[in-house]
Amino acid sequence: MPTASQVLGTFAAGLRFEDIPPAVVERAKDCIIDTVAAATFGAQFPWSRMVVDYACRYGSGGPCSIIGSPGLHVHAPYAALANGVLAHAYEQDSVRDPGMGTHPGSALLPALLAACEESGADGRSAVAAFVAGCEVMFRIAHATHHSPEKLGFHSPGLTGTYGAAVAAGRVFALDARQLVNAIGIAGSLSSGLLAFTKSEHGAMIKRLHLGRASESGILAARLALDGYTGPETVLEGKFGFLDAYCNAADCDPKLLTAELGKTWETSLICMKRYACHINAHTPVQALRELMAEHAFQGADVAHVRVEGSARLLSHHNITEPADIMKAQYSVPFCVALALFRDPDDPRSFDAAALDDPAIRAACRELELRTFKEGAESVRSSRVTVRLKDGREFARARDTYKGTPREPLSRAELRRKFMLLTAGDAAAAQLFERLERIDTAPRFALA
Repeated sequence: MPTASQVLGTFAAGLRFEDIPPAVVERAKDCIIDTVAAATFGAQFPWSRMVVDYACRYGSGGPCSIIGSPGLHVHAPYAALANGVLAHAYEQDSVRDPGMGTHPGSALLPALLAACEESGADGRSAVAAFVAGCEVMFRIAHATHHSPEKLGFHSPGLTGTYGAAVAAGRVFALDARQLVNAIGIAGSLSSGLLAFTKSEHGAMIKRLHLGRASESGILAARLALDGYTGPETVLEGKFGFLDAYCNAADCDPKLLTAELGKTWETSLICMKRYACHINAHTPVQALRELMAEHAFQGADVAHVRVEGSARLLSHHNITEPADIMKAQYSVPFCVALALFRDPDDPRSFDAAALDDPAIRAACRELELRTFKEGAESVRSSRVTVRLKDGREFARARDTYKGTPREPLSRAELRRKFMLLTAGDAAAAQLFERLERIDTAPRFALA
């Protein structure tokens, strides 16, 4: 019997653009558009500039661009590294819904863009490569049932290497055998720890995990193209990915290849609405809906309670974040910020918010608890607000704007794109070019 990586590699090598349903193509294009916007906005931050400077120091002279840095060109691995960090720089990049610890945009697009700029691949090939990478990466993530994060690993840094290797490998025209090797190589490049969630400082490292995943995809694909080999049992075999990174009772190897080519995992891509961790989205949206419906402001609130999955307490119950990066990972902080600022505007999540006494007090005093009856999903939540005048309101949410069940329209995606970029005529033209990426003779942003 073929191993899971052999099945996935054969599928990825043989996938044709014509095989992909039109709705899946559009979802992939939406994700590409969204990721370009997130990376453009993310280019301004110091943790981004440090990595860009590193990429230029060691990788200058190549054909690949760095988003948000016109005129800078580096070699493909360094472009993938930098753009992966930029895309994940401010918690605005896409995820999977239901969540399994993947960031498709920031893991796949940087490796894909670098490979295309190096090889001159067209937009049609780029979209097919993106879908191939997403189908592989999401299935690997699904098979883990998100259990690596129970052990302290940061899942996107683990699963992202596989998707990036497949996406770049497709662009570099790897055959099925070579793609199996690329997947095998990628398994030894997986990395990322959740130590930043329990430390006082060091949350910058979270951004690097996606850059490293994209960079590793280029490395794995290039080495495989030259004949380098990797274990074909890397996913389900002894000491393979599921064995090493997961709780055995939690993972399901059958999901690695289930419904391959029939059920399209790319359709499960979810765009973020707010510049914060995805697990804060349902309580933030529920709170803002209550505020609009009942016409109250943060100053009117006496108490807020958020109920959700156990993960909210184990990973996101950060009541004294030391920097904005840690704050974006904190559900209490994000909900507190939404009481006093517009969370739709990523500029609301700035350093000044950390020093706002009203936001700080609300974060500290917010009550976070698990659902007694159990959450429908890790992202389900219920928000209960008690006002100073004694009135009390509650709202539960299992989904949020941006999910496949409640998607952003192309017009809403354009609004986000313009908000995160310069918002000028050049940005509008780039958005329109990306809408037509599948007809472009060459996939490049310039």
